Amino acid sequence: MGPDLCFTSATELVRLIRERKVSVTEVVQAHLAQIERVNPRVNAIVTLLPERALADARAKDAVLARGEASGPLFGLPIAHKDLVPTRGVRTTYGSPIYRDHVPDEDGLIVERLRAAGTVMLGKTNTPEFGAGSQTFNPVFGATVNPYDTAKTCGGSSGGAAVALACGMIPIADGSDLGGSLRNPASFCNVVGLRPSVGRVPVWPSETPWFSLSVQGPMARTVEDVALLLSAMAGPDPRSPVAIREPGERFRAPLGRDFKGARIAWSRDLGGLPIDKRVTGVLEAQRATFESLGCHVVDGQPDLSGARDVFQVRRAWSFALRYGPLLTEHRHQMKDTVIWNTEQGLRLTATEVGEAESTRTALYHRMRQFLESHEFLVLPVTQVPPFDVTQPYVTEIEGVPLPTYIDWMRACSDITVTGHPAISVPGGFTEDGLPVGIQIVGRYADEWSVLQLAHAFEQATGFGKRRPPVADPGNPATR
Repeated sequence: MGPDLCFTSATELVRLIRERKVSVTEVVQAHLAQIERVNPRVNAIVTLLPERALADARAKDAVLARGEASGPLFGLPIAHKDLVPTRGVRTTYGSPIYRDHVPDEDGLIVERLRAAGTVMLGKTNTPEFGAGSQTFNPVFGATVNPYDTAKTCGGSSGGAAVALACGMIPIADGSDLGGSLRNPASFCNVVGLRPSVGRVPVWPSETPWFSLSVQGPMARTVEDVALLLSAMAGPDPRSPVAIREPGERFRAPLGRDFKGARIAWSRDLGGLPIDKRVTGVLEAQRATFESLGCHVVDGQPDLSGARDVFQVRRAWSFALRYGPLLTEHRHQMKDTVIWNTEQGLRLTATEVGEAESTRTALYHRMRQFLESHEFLVLPVTQVPPFDVTQPYVTEIEGVPLPTYIDWMRACSDITVTGHPAISVPGGFTEDGLPVGIQIVGRYADEWSVLQLAHAFEQATGFGKRRPPVADPGNPATR
């Protein structure tokens, strides 16, 4: 069952394990074999813990034999993003400054997923400090796109997306400031959900009251993303903004009748430059939503000011986190991190205050827009996957971009509103590169977003297409 087991859904794996049709050890062994076979080609998992994982698997099989298995993710292999602290396991943040850093505590999300029954296989690659939607760093190098290894996988949860696409893990955690869950999901033909702020409590955090960044689930199917969210979500006293609703509700069936559901269809979010290849792929999917019974109309909310808010808040957070590193470690930091940090150090109190005031107005404009449209549907990314040697996109359709993060505004403008958004496979370019479609819903209504994404996924089946490097019959993966 080796390779087939690796592409079995997480939901199905849990069932097979609980019914004793496959052991946790067999599941872990299959995924470790897939990592050995495929990871050298894509560089997605950068710290691997095979002995620890197998010992944990055998212990879980013993628990299962006693009839004591618990947790909604019991027996599922996982690898955590190398931005989240893992007790006793190297966590580098993609930075040479932390090349040998070993935390003495877990992040809250790691605690929860372990308690839910997961088996940790290792850590997934990320850009330096998660900065930029292109996964490369001086510690581990670049992670490549499994659909074309000359292209980028996106980022910053790029290692997670590639590991999922290649069957090396069935579920993964990620984080998202300007698109880091959604962008790599789009580039790698998997699913990534950016929840509302507080849906997945974050700890440790320097700014628990004042954050745009969230953590969230990634998987190959929407159902598996919902299952993973059920273990991530729920209140915790270490997060003062945590939504109090428990996560169990996300384990209910996702089926829904969408007849009459009103969708706003936006090709460019009001004027963003979009590569014609992306537009060409997604335009054909408007009819899919109509076939589901949705009433689809052109439109988007007024998000003027969103770019400035995102740039200010991002720079402010960089100054807080990385400003203290500049004096001693400047020579070990990439130029875009230095630039973003110095932008933050130059901010005035007036600029930060105005950004927060505008952010509040943007939230309410989106809230009011979604009172008459239940969903907003738009591109995830403004370009398809690009050359892996190119650090970031500098122009789209002849429009020059002023900073290294402006090519991700289809995601970052949505970030500023605080509303939940999911990337689900939306088709392929003529040369076989994945393109995701983004569904945005009402605040704290991840459930409806998941339901529509699931319906779209079932109607199209784009997520079933596997990348060439994950094919055991391909000589390049032997």
